[in-house]
Amino acid sequence: MSKKEQLEALESAKNTVIRSIAETMDLYGVTPSIGRLYGTMYFRRESMTLDEMKDELGMSKPSMSTAVRALQEIDMMKKTWSKGSRKDQFVSEKDFFKFFFQFFCKMWEREVKINLDAINQTRTEIKELLKQNDLDEEVREEAEHSLKLITDSTHYYYWLEDLVKSFHSGDIFDLVPIPEKETESE
Repeated sequence: MSKKEQLEALESAKNTVIRSIAETMDLYGVTPSIGRLYGTMYFRRESMTLDEMKDELGMSKPSMSTAVRALQEIDMMKKTWSKGSRKDQFVSEKDFFKFFFQFFCKMWEREVKINLDAINQTRTEIKELLKQNDLDEEVREEAEHSLKLITDSTHYYYWLEDLVKSFHSGDIFDLVPIPEKETESE
């Protein structure tokens, strides 16, 4: 097999992973084309400029800029400095565990804050409503039922808050250890 054929075989093999990454990126709120960019950058040893990425993927510079920004927002790509270069350089996050923690913890923390704030506000409003002496019995029953539901739901948000803390502290690995890395011979 010639060197050219070997390189083509290697690119074909890497493209299988790139396609699978692109296919699953909707989980993180990004499009397949942004996933292809991430997959391509994942295999790169060195940083790339927007122009290099644009040429590699055949996308327009504005589309590439948007894609890079989207990946930076979810901590999958970061800007780096390269001596002698005046253009911005970018590298992908290669540590999936680090990315997972950053992405999901950020989402879960947002979910907890938004929903606990809403629950606390709603609790206050319902309790005020329940203080009314002339409250219709049907409205009172519905208010009490609603108050019980939202109070019960806080258990989930406090659990989720504890889960996030276990990721930040590393305690999660006591329950679910990171498996040993595979070697090439496996």
